[in-house]
Amino acid sequence: MTRDQSNDHADDPFAVLGLDPTASLADLRAARRRLARELHPDLHPLGDAGRMQRVNEAFDRCVGHVTGRRPLGAPHSPGPRSPAPSAATPRQRASAPPRRYRRFRGVEHDEPSFTIDALPAEAFEALLVVCSWIGEVLDDDPPYVLECLLSEPTPCWCRLELLPDAGGSTVSLMVAPADETAERVSAETVRDVWVDQLNRLGRPQP
Repeated sequence: MTRDQSNDHADDPFAVLGLDPTASLADLRAARRRLARELHPDLHPLGDAGRMQRVNEAFDRCVGHVTGRRPLGAPHSPGPRSPAPSAATPRQRASAPPRRYRRFRGVEHDEPSFTIDALPAEAFEALLVVCSWIGEVLDDDPPYVLECLLSEPTPCWCRLELLPDAGGSTVSLMVAPADETAERVSAETVRDVWVDQLNRLGRPQP
């Protein structure tokens, strides 16, 4: 499904990813991961933030086309962008009714939980970086679902769900104790850890 990226064009997001228009969602995800390893400044010492942003925008457009949510011929208004996904802020939960999950004992769900000033693909990359700081990835469905086993603020399972929101991303969060003997942790406490660590991405580190 891949093709030479030397002939890519700004209006052809598939070309930006080095793919043909017949690419599947699995092809899109594989291409974004491959390019992120080469281009993301937080994952590679020679990363290029501008090119990574272009890849993320292309990925969002391709996913919209492949899933039928936003065909490439439809009007596209990405909205205002932030140069880095560093502005994470807690979300007012009253703005949307909470969904209920009863599959796991001790589960807490916070929807919506916080926002990131970046489209889902870029926001997802930022969440992956933070996850490497505070835990490990268990499962992912980029750029919309990430499941982690966190070591901070206490060992716990965490699921993040991303949705586009006016040029940014809204993140909903679900947490549960890591096992039957683990201490219960509140969704708000875990949310505050994610927000604080995401904001570190936009600050010089000592």
